[in-house]
Parts: sequence; C-alpha cells; structure tokens
Amino acid sequence: MSTTQSWRDAISVYLEKRVAILFLLGFSAGLPILLVFGTLSFWLREAGVDRSVIGFASWAGLAYAFKWMWAPLVDRLPLPILSTILGRRRSWLLLSQLLIVAAICGIALTDPLENLGIFIAFAVLVAFASATQDIIIDAYRIESAPEEFQAAMSAAYLTGYRLAMIVAGAGALTIAAMMGDGTEAYQRSAWMWSYLAMASLMLVGIITCLFCHEPQVASKGVNEQMLALKQQLLVNHPHLPHGLCHGLAWLKSTFITPFVDFFSRYGWHALLILALVASYRISDIVMGIMANPFYVDMQFTKEQIAAVTKVFGVIMTLVGAGLGGILIKRFGTLKILFVGALLSAATNLTFALLATTADNPVVFTFAFNWLDTPWQLTNFHLLISVISLDNLSGGIAIAAFITYLSSLTNRAFSATQYALFSSVMTLLPKFVAGFSGVFVDNYGYEAFFITTAAIGVPVLFLIIVIAKVVPAPAALASHEEKTDNPSS
Repeated sequence: MSTTQSWRDAISVYLEKRVAILFLLGFSAGLPILLVFGTLSFWLREAGVDRSVIGFASWAGLAYAFKWMWAPLVDRLPLPILSTILGRRRSWLLLSQLLIVAAICGIALTDPLENLGIFIAFAVLVAFASATQDIIIDAYRIESAPEEFQAAMSAAYLTGYRLAMIVAGAGALTIAAMMGDGTEAYQRSAWMWSYLAMASLMLVGIITCLFCHEPQVASKGVNEQMLALKQQLLVNHPHLPHGLCHGLAWLKSTFITPFVDFFSRYGWHALLILALVASYRISDIVMGIMANPFYVDMQFTKEQIAAVTKVFGVIMTLVGAGLGGILIKRFGTLKILFVGALLSAATNLTFALLATTADNPVVFTFAFNWLDTPWQLTNFHLLISVISLDNLSGGIAIAAFITYLSSLTNRAFSATQYALFSSVMTLLPKFVAGFSGVFVDNYGYEAFFITTAAIGVPVLFLIIVIAKVVPAPAALASHEEKTDNPSS
C-alpha cells in the first residue's frame, strides 16, 4: 500500500456512518453535564442561594465517578419489552435519555427558592441518568466497530461532546438572558425556558438511538459460564434451591466475572496496564486545576480568558482529536499514545514560560521600517499560543487514550470494564491535584508547571515497557480464540 493511499484511508474513516452516529451520541452525552455543574451553579447563585449550598449541590456529579457500580447491570440485564423491540444496548440508551429529559424538565419546573431539596434531587437524577448514558455509549462504541475505527469514533464523540457543552453552557445562558426582561434581576421563568430548551435538544440523541443499529455481541460464552457456575453450586450445595443457585451464579457472572476476566487475560501485565491507565493523564489533570487561578493571577480579564479558552481551546481540542484519529489509523494506537503523553507533558513547560512574563506583559517588540508603530508581542498573544498548543496536544492524547482503553475491553463485558477504566484514570490525578494549590503557594507557578511536566515523564517509560512486554489486544484475542477452538 502506498503512503498516499494509506493517508487517504486514514482520513476517509471519518466518512463512516458509525463515526457520524458517535458524533450525535457525543452531543447527547455532553449536554447534561454542565446542566448539573456550571450552568446550574450560575442559576442558583443568581437566585441568591448560598455558595456553601451550591458547593454541596455539586456533589450531584459524583454519579459519574461511581458509575462502575451499576455498569454490570447495564451490561447484563435486559429491559422488559424495550430490549425485545430495540435490543439490549439501545433499550438502556433510550431509557437513560428519557430519564434525562424528564429530570431536566423537573429542574425547569421547580423553584429552587421554594423547593431546593426537590430541585437538587432532579439534578442528582440528571447526573445518574447521564452517567448511565455514558456507560451505554462507551459500550456501544466499542461493540459496534473494530479497533481501526475506534480512534475516529472517539474523535467524533469528543467533537459532539464539546459542542454540546458549549450549547449547555453559553447557549443556556444566552437563552436565559433572551427570555428575561433585560434587567439583571433574577427571573425564574427565564431559566425555566432555558432548561426546557436544553431538554428538547436531547431529541438529537433520542432520534439517533431509534435509528442506529444494535451492536451484535456474542454472549454465548458468558451464558455458558453462568450455567457452569450454577451447576457447580448445585453439586457443592445440593440443599440450596435451584432459583437461589441461579441468582448467585448470575450475580457472580455479572459483578465479579468482568473484573476477573481482565486479570485472567493479561495476568501480571494487568498491573502495568492499570498503572498506565491511572497515570496517563496525570500531567494535564494536575496542571489543569491551577490553570484558571493562574490566568487570574496573571491579570488576564474574564473576557480574554473566556475568548481564548472557549474559542481557541475548544477549536484546538477538536482539531487535535480529529488529527489523533487520523494518526492512530495511520501509525497505530501505542505510537500515538506515546506522542500524546509526550506533548501533554511538554506543553506544560510553555505555561512555565508564560509565568515568567508576569512582571513584563510585553514579551517582545518588533520594529520595522514599514510599520508606523512597533508591533508588540504581549503575554496575551503568548496565552493564545500556549492554550492552543495545550489543547491540540490534549485532543491527540485523549483520542489515543480512549482508543487504547477501548482495545483493552472484552466485548462481553464492555460496559463494566470501560466504566472501571474511566473511573481509574481520574482517581490518582485528581487526588494529586488536590495538593496543587499548596505547591503553588510554596514554590510558585513556574516550579509547579515544570513539576507537572516532569511527573508525565514516567508515563513515557511505562508506554515503552508495555509496548515491549504486553501482548497486543488483537493478538491476545486471536490466541484465546485458538485456545478455545483447537480445530481452528
């Protein structure tokens, strides 16, 4: 295959129908999250709710961190009637989307000043249903296409997700402002119409769910394993009722087997993989906690920060994700996983460079004979470059990482295993990030950004080790298939 042809194939993957479906499902996934975080906090504060209460209300989002707890049910439990009509994945997807719509409407129709408890309860329901939707969409993405399409599907999903976050953030605020009377006074009706508009946009995901295909997942092996567990219980404990043995076997195969499966497939290599999963994003997550305080301390205005982070940042993240999908298709997942980790750590050094301009907003002055006024390179221009590079790198890294995580899952337990990975990947970085403010107070921003770049270096060595000693998922699957079928 020629280089030109291979690049053409890498780019043409974005024309796949499955990629377009993930873009629409990404929009459906990204819409609810800000409606229970940033936008909701804005509404509550404008209504005069205490900041401490708003902070506690943000705990509604903890559902996203614990979704692995009910992911096994989503993986194995069919829904009455709906599963027969739509299939297991699409039935759960539709149910979660309808719950999101109902809960957002509940928020819209509830006055937080009169019924704050009910208001927050609806927010918790939005977060729970949204986390459930995430579980299903991740499983759907993994099950509906082979690994060669995963990078492009991840990039499309991320694009839809980011666009939805803009709609749920800036869009919701704009609608609330338009529906008001033009004054700064709090008007509940304006927020009501804004949230009802957001609920109506969930139709994008609902319609996509109704018209997309149900992925085909081989569950024969899982069912056989459950029957074997049931038979073993009946033999070892003949006094137990058949129904109880069936229930215990189902519980074990649903909640325990998915985790055992991962370790049985990779052996001690699973520890290396989990170490990578837990640390891959540590450099950018730890740095990101102090990003906004850094911009404020650098005395950039809110308008400047909003313009750069929401415009340049989002655009470059989407470009990076799209580029990552092409590069993974062309060069493979692990190579781009390494490149993404390297770029994520290296771009933190550009923040350290920006920090050196705190006392000198004009970085360079260029004087040309044909210019009446010398042109100045300010630290705001540098901010644009730094955030653009950082988000471009982040987009590539995220696309590669999602593709890698997807390749690790057994499709028989895709929802459970991916939910576990996505929870593990943020646990260590967020814990370490909790100390970031203390570090900055003691050592300053320059040292902080250099340190966040340095803690990303071990990740590079971990990827190299994994590339050398851990069997590729495809090769592992092929080996298991031959072991299970000696005649093949």
